[in-house]
Amino acid sequence: MIEIDWSDFQKVELRVGTVVDVQDFPEARKPAYKLEVDFGSEIGVKKSSAQVTDLYSKEDLLGKQVMAVVNFPPKQIGPMLSECLVTGFYREDGAVVLAVPDKSVQNGERLA
Repeated sequence: MIEIDWSDFQKVELRVGTVVDVQDFPEARKPAYKLEVDFGSEIGVKKSSAQVTDLYSKEDLLGKQVMAVVNFPPKQIGPMLSECLVTGFYREDGAVVLAVPDKSVQNGERLA
């Protein structure tokens, strides 16, 4: 494990947003969805690719609040430009469980 200091952690913009659109992403190398996540008026809606098809349907994701890093530079993923990194945890079987708040919070709120 690499130890970081507080100033390193403060650089990461982990924010909560609501998934407002979910589409299949057949061009992805691994099964994934294309997500649009609303982070509120200050940040707006950002696109992301998420390899969460093992545990979540499109219907499960629509309207779900997720935690994402919003200050990475955009990354080209096949034909899509990803603008944020939706976070989650790998299970033993390789499936990804999304990192989500357990109560509703305002879109755009930063991880405390």
